[in-house]
Amino acid sequence: MGNDGTGKVILVAGASSGIRACSGPLRSQGVRGHPPDRDPQRTAAADLTRYGTDHRVDVHAVELNVTSQDSADAAVDRILAERGRLDAVVHNAGHMVLGAAEAFTAEQFADLYDVNVLGTQRVNRAALPKLREQGSGLLVWIGSSSTRGGCPPFLAPYFAAKAATDALAVSYAAEVLPFGIDTAIVVPGAFTTGTNHFANVGAPADADCAEAYDQRHRPLTGDLSKRLAARSSLRTPM
Repeated sequence: MGNDGTGKVILVAGASSGIRACSGPLRSQGVRGHPPDRDPQRTAAADLTRYGTDHRVDVHAVELNVTSQDSADAAVDRILAERGRLDAVVHNAGHMVLGAAEAFTAEQFADLYDVNVLGTQRVNRAALPKLREQGSGLLVWIGSSSTRGGCPPFLAPYFAAKAATDALAVSYAAEVLPFGIDTAIVVPGAFTTGTNHFANVGAPADADCAEAYDQRHRPLTGDLSKRLAARSSLRTPM
């Protein structure tokens, strides 16, 4: 697609892991995507740039650390400077942890919330002034089926953060609607392929506590990603 200003400009937060799960439809529709990466040197950003070149798709990596308001502001400012507009924001950034809830420290919970929950707030504060000013836009929140019932064990910190984000999204939907900004909350199941969630999964800091649980639950946790993949493959497409 050419740079003639007629295409939609979409900021997709979450290029370092979750981008593969949601960027395909944007690419196939020829949408101008700006998926940020926490580290612009990471392979995900390089792969994204290569894809855009090979398939003549207007998609570019933008540096964005969702744990920094300055970084979020700079990313949005860069998009507006280069493209002159912003039409949608996809909240896809997040980090997963795996282990017994008790074995995670309060500080680990706080760090996870900082990425998965507060990160969306920082990006919103950077992007929404422009969307409100133009009287149009779309917020897309990539949630989790856990927020609609069913929270398997050993993912409690991640699911708790997703529940908080889901509540935030619902409240935002009513507040931004009068400004002409729509909201979509996507509730996917487990993505065991196409992302780096399980490859980069975080572990509890209290190793002794984690081992005590592992001795009782090892059959459940040893091949969790494989069993989730098997369950996903049995689902009937909607």
